[in-house]
Amino acid sequence: MNAADRHESRRELATRASGGIEVTLYWNAADNSTTIEIWQPATEELLAFPVAPARALDAYYHPFAHLSVAPDALIAALQA
Repeated sequence: MNAADRHESRRELATRASGGIEVTLYWNAADNSTTIEIWQPATEELLAFPVAPARALDAYYHPFAHLSVAPDALIAALQA
């Protein structure tokens, strides 16, 4: 399966905007994976990461709690 096929099998399950960010939950039918995307329109930055399907809804509502990097380290890296 190529990248185009993976993108075509991806479905948006939920999206919300709050606090200057947009959070979207995607499900990929081809491999049953779930992904969270965080978009910050003010800076045009996109952060995307996979999340276990069993934790997808919690990750949608609390995306920064599911990052593999601590939020403080992420903020420090962005400010550097």
